[in-house]
Amino acid sequence: MKKAIKHYLLRLADSSLTQSQRLAEWCGHGPFLEEDIALTNVALDLLGHAKLFYEQAAEISEQDVSADDLAFLRDVDQFRNPILTELPRGDFAYTTLKQYFFDQFNVLLYAELMNSQYQPLAEIAEKALKESRYHLTRSRDWCLRLSLSTAEAKQKIQSALDDLYFYTPELFETDDQLKQLLADNVMPDMQALKQQWQQQVDQLLQQCQLQAPTSGWLATGGLRGEHSEYLGYMLADMQFLQRAYPGCEW
Repeated sequence: MKKAIKHYLLRLADSSLTQSQRLAEWCGHGPFLEEDIALTNVALDLLGHAKLFYEQAAEISEQDVSADDLAFLRDVDQFRNPILTELPRGDFAYTTLKQYFFDQFNVLLYAELMNSQYQPLAEIAEKALKESRYHLTRSRDWCLRLSLSTAEAKQKIQSALDDLYFYTPELFETDDQLKQLLADNVMPDMQALKQQWQQQVDQLLQQCQLQAPTSGWLATGGLRGEHSEYLGYMLADMQFLQRAYPGCEW
């Protein structure tokens, strides 16, 4: 069971880490100062969540590894994040909608994980949920502002929706190891979670007067270590220092 739990912890950690990295790319490039700071703060929160998951995964690992080892010394095919979180940051509307999808998912997930039979995971979820609720409020409000303001802003967020929508089903994918955790009440039923998520998303899209695409290619593979080309470039930037100077500490 430890192997399955570690697998899931890495899924959660890798998702938060890659999403954090994309948000961090906005530092110094936000549309205005307050939003530049807000984006960076959300990135730091997600990095903190990733750190907690990595630390727990390292603690139960059969190898002598640290959280830094798991974040900076694994290759692309060892990462388990959904492709959604590794996509390039795009424009502000693209980042906002992607963040909303991820925030809505995290709020629902962490609320369920607080009841996990694996106590360390329940404790992390309780901490992460508090910040994720703030993240959701912020990204949801920005979706409304953009979609109900100018024609240009409406067009950009609709374009983002057309591109991102069919990356979201991968958030709810499971494999044999995760199904074992569901049976042991370690993680929630992802299909039930998907229904809740879809209901919330549909409600917001209606308020935003946005039209979800009805068909398209479905992203998949992240849970198996099959990623887009973008993750490799991201990891090259993130991992350079640790690989060039092994064991370095701040």
